[in-house]
Amino acid sequence: MSLSTDAIATDGPRAGWRAWAALIVLMLPVLLVSMDNTILNFALPAIARELEPTSAEQLWIIDAYSLMLAGLLVTAGSFGDRIGRRKMLLFGAVGFMFVSIAAAFAPTAEWLIAARAAMGVFGATLMPSTMSLLRSTFRHRGQRRIAIAAWSGAFAAGGALGPVVGGFLIEHFPWQSVFLLAVPMVALMLIGAPIFIVESRDPNPGPIDGWGILLSMLALAPLAYGIKELAVTGWPGAIGIVAGLVFGWLFVRRQLRIPHPMLDMALFRRRKFSGSLAVNLCCVMAYIGFLYFVSQHLQMIAGLSPMEAGLALIPGAVCSIVAGFVVTPFASRFSAAIVVPICLAIGAAGLVLVAFAGAGDVWMLVVAFVVMGGGAAAAQTVSGELIISSAPAHRAGAASAISETAYEFGAVLGTSILGGILTAWYRTALVIPEGVPQNLAGHARETLAGAMNAAEQLGGTAGGALAEAAAAAFDGGITVTSLIGAALLVIACVVSATTLGSSRTVASR
Repeated sequence: MSLSTDAIATDGPRAGWRAWAALIVLMLPVLLVSMDNTILNFALPAIARELEPTSAEQLWIIDAYSLMLAGLLVTAGSFGDRIGRRKMLLFGAVGFMFVSIAAAFAPTAEWLIAARAAMGVFGATLMPSTMSLLRSTFRHRGQRRIAIAAWSGAFAAGGALGPVVGGFLIEHFPWQSVFLLAVPMVALMLIGAPIFIVESRDPNPGPIDGWGILLSMLALAPLAYGIKELAVTGWPGAIGIVAGLVFGWLFVRRQLRIPHPMLDMALFRRRKFSGSLAVNLCCVMAYIGFLYFVSQHLQMIAGLSPMEAGLALIPGAVCSIVAGFVVTPFASRFSAAIVVPICLAIGAAGLVLVAFAGAGDVWMLVVAFVVMGGGAAAAQTVSGELIISSAPAHRAGAASAISETAYEFGAVLGTSILGGILTAWYRTALVIPEGVPQNLAGHARETLAGAMNAAEQLGGTAGGALAEAAAAAFDGGITVTSLIGAALLVIACVVSATTLGSSRTVASR
C-alpha cells in the first residue's frame, strides 16, 4: 500500500499536555549531546595545554565520539524498534553518564579518546530513540512540526548554554568539570521518562538480522575513520573508505533481499527523504567546522577568556533557536523547495562574510555566526520534519537512525575534513621566526595551541613574533575553510531546490 507523505499522520489526534512534557524530557539528551560537543570545543585549548596531544590526537578527542556513534546508530535504531525506544533511551542515558565521569578523570590524551569513544557507544542509543519517540508522540503533523523545531532548537540551545556554562567551569575549575554536567541531566531524564514518555516499538519487527548488524558496523565505522584519516594523513585513509564502501554495498544488497530488513531501502528512492538527508549533512558539516575554528580563534588569537568567547557566540546560538520556530509557519504555507534553499543561502552568506571580511574582528565573527547559524538551523528544521514524515510509523527508529547517522557524519566531516584542511593550511603557511629553538618550533607546527604555548615559554621579541606568525597562518586557513563551508551550503541549496518539491509516494510496510 502507498500513502502520500502529506497524508501520513497529517490528520492524527492532537497531543495533550503529557506529550509536551514528554517533549521536554526528550530534549534533555539532545541538549546533553550538543552541550558536550560545544563545551569540548571551548575546553580544547585547556585540554591541549595539560594533556599535550598531537594534532591527530586533538582531532581524535573530538571525533572518537562521532565515529563510534556513526557506526552504531543504525543498529541502535533497529534494537530500539524491537525492545522499546524508551528502554533504549534510559539504557543509553545511564551508560553515557558513567563514561562521562570516566572522561572527567582522564590522565592522558589516550584515556580521554577511549572515554569519548565509549560515550559514542551509549550516545548511539540516545539519538534515534528521541526522534522516533517524537514521531509516535506527536501524530498531528502541525504539532509535530513545532515539536521538531523545539527538538532542533535544543541543539542550538546546547550551543548557547555550552560556551557560557563551559566557560564558567573552565575559568573556575579544571577542564574535567565539563564532563560532569551529564550527571544532573541524566538524573532528570531518569525521573521524567517513565512518567511522561509512552513506550513504543515496532509491533512486527521480524527476526534479528545478525549479518545486517555486523555489515552496518563494518561499513559505517571504517568509512568514517577513512574520511578522517584521509583529511589528516592522506592516502592511508583511502583503505578505510574503500572497506566501508564495500561493506556498505554488501549491507544494501542484503537489505534489498531479506523479507524483514533493518532499513527500508525504499525510503532512499524518495527524493524528499534523500534530499533532506543531504541538506542536514551539509548544514552540520559547515556548522561544526565553523565552531571548530572560531572557538580557537576567539581564545588563542583574540585573547578572550573561555567565558567571554562563549558569550560572543550566544547571539548566533539564540538566533539558531529562534529561526527553527520562525520558519515553521512558512514551511506550512510554502514548498520546502523554496523555503530550504532561501535558508541555506542565508547561511552561506554568513560564511562568505567571514572569508572576505577576515576573522580579525570579533564582532564580525559574532554577526557571521548569527547569519550562518540562523540560516542553517531553519533549513534543518524543515528538512528534519520531512525525514520523519517520509517514514512509516513502525520504521521510525530506523529512519531516525539514518537521520542521526547523517548528522554524526556531518560532525565528523566538519572536524576531520574542514579541521584537517585548516591544520594543513596552518602547517604550510606557518613561517617560524628566527631565534625559535627547534623543539619549540616542532610544537608550534603541530597546533595553534602548541604555537601559543611555545611563544609564552619563549617570551620576548621572538615569542611575540612566533605568536603573530601562528595567528596569521591560522586565520589564513579560516578564510579557506569558510569558503569551503559556504560552498557546501550552496551545494545543499541546489539539492534542496531540485528534490524537496517532489510529491511522489513512499511505500508503507
